[in-house]
Amino acid sequence: MTTAPVHVETDGVPAPDPEALAALMSGYGHFTAAQVRDGRVRGLGLHLDRLDRATRELFGRPLDGGHVRTLLAGALRTAGRRDAAVRVHVHEGARVTVTVRAPAPMPRTPQSLMAVDYLRPAAHIKHLGGFGQRFHGDAARRAGFDEALLTGPDGEIAEGAVTNIAFWDGAALVWPSAPSLTGITMALLEARLDSLRRRVTRADLPEFRAAFVTNSRGIAPVERIDAVRFEVDEELMERVYAAYGSVPWETV
Repeated sequence: MTTAPVHVETDGVPAPDPEALAALMSGYGHFTAAQVRDGRVRGLGLHLDRLDRATRELFGRPLDGGHVRTLLAGALRTAGRRDAAVRVHVHEGARVTVTVRAPAPMPRTPQSLMAVDYLRPAAHIKHLGGFGQRFHGDAARRAGFDEALLTGPDGEIAEGAVTNIAFWDGAALVWPSAPSLTGITMALLEARLDSLRRRVTRADLPEFRAAFVTNSRGIAPVERIDAVRFEVDEELMERVYAAYGSVPWETV
């Protein structure tokens, strides 16, 4: 069966590669995001494994990690950057797109989160089509918060709109067990800190002493979820930052 050619125009101008643009516009795919410093990435192997697993699940084929590294290194050279924020997108046909921007570390200032009734579909995949996350995240910021916290209809907490979240009750570090993405920073911390996963609901929040969020940009303490306030536990955060700082950098 032959696929009919695609004709694509933007503002009346035909696209130079309509097949590639059509794949990008489909909204079906996945990605990983990372911070690059001096041409190196923390947890690079985990990023490559994530891309391969999701490509197999979505498109039924593997994605060679060496190929991704070559594309990533080439994009960094072309952009003239050793320090950067990068994303590797995989679209239909297992087409790989790399974006390179200025580095963007997470500020360590305490974050405030607004709980919303929304869960990502196929939450274990870092997939494209984050309309719901953007919609709720923007609403949270308009309401005076830093980010949205995604919860189920019964108040079970899953993850932030673009973060994972962990809670500290004074004895145990707890990650919510609801379906969510296991972020790379979360995975690196789980391997280096004693922690557990269990069900956490909005009703459970007062039992915790502290909380923090993680994503590809880094780690930040949480000071408020809706009306529930948390103290910033400096000792806890020092341990968390130290654990993350112990992660070896891998050359792209």
